[in-house]
Amino acid sequence: MGGGPAIRALERIRRDHALSIHGVGLSLGSADGVDTAHLARLAALVERLEPSLVSEHLSWSVVGGVYLNHLLPLPCTEQALRVVADNVARVQDRLGRQLLVENPASYLRFRDAEMTEPHFLAALARRTGCGVLCDVNNVFVSCANLGGDADAYLDELDAAIVGEIHLAGHAVNDADGRTILIDDHGSRVSPAVWQLYAQAIRRFGAQPTLVEWDTDVPALGVLLEEAARAEHIAHAEAPHVGSAHAA
Repeated sequence: MGGGPAIRALERIRRDHALSIHGVGLSLGSADGVDTAHLARLAALVERLEPSLVSEHLSWSVVGGVYLNHLLPLPCTEQALRVVADNVARVQDRLGRQLLVENPASYLRFRDAEMTEPHFLAALARRTGCGVLCDVNNVFVSCANLGGDADAYLDELDAAIVGEIHLAGHAVNDADGRTILIDDHGSRVSPAVWQLYAQAIRRFGAQPTLVEWDTDVPALGVLLEEAARAEHIAHAEAPHVGSAHAA
């Protein structure tokens, strides 16, 4: 959002390709509300690049004016839902367009949760008109870490509100006798996540799909192979709906 060569390159790319802007700093779950200056910079970027999609995370990262530089979790409660809904509504009003909200990778379970995450996202969409960015790798990671059922998660998520899909690799860590998966975007998409992606395509249709890889970035050929695999699965599982746009 600071201008310079990067945004000029995006403007050139924008002439031939649709863009998707994915944010990490709005802090939609913050009780302090959305930072006005940050939202203004995002709005200016959206106006300049005219992306097809704009998304953010179901998380918080700011408290008391301090930016913590992490996508921190929030409980799926009615109180949290009101906070997130107010913030999403403000963002959408400022941008003049729909926002997609991404399900996070989870590493702990809140004792006072009042609803499941798919239910929370569906309720958020009903209240604000926002959509959902379904990160399939995050679904897999969260369910593996917390003992959930990834297939059931996708079945519970309202197909009508999903407007984009993310894929990524994850790290496997063993600590204190437990295996913990970390959403690190640093490797190929795992076979299990590819299988879950096929199910997601069957349920949600061939939505625009992004393969995220921003840690230990490999040669371009490897990235293109991952994108081609996503495209192949999209065509195979939803041949009459359209194709995924993988990058």
